[in-house]
Amino acid sequence: MNRNAVKRMREQLLLSKTELARKAAVSPLTIDRVEKGMTCRVETKRKILLALGFDISEKTKVFPEL
Repeated sequence: MNRNAVKRMREQLLLSKTELARKAAVSPLTIDRVEKGMTCRVETKRKILLALGFDISEKTKVFPEL
């Protein structure tokens, strides 16, 4: 499992998992899995990055493995 900063970034923005899921157009279960470090598609990571307000060029701030 990979470590990422999705949970930390989401909490800094005071967003619930459901709110982030809605903004990213993914399910809350997907957000939960990503926060736990499970793998997901690159497209899902892109949606989450944009929903958190990051540019694609800043991807390593949230997903260090990219």
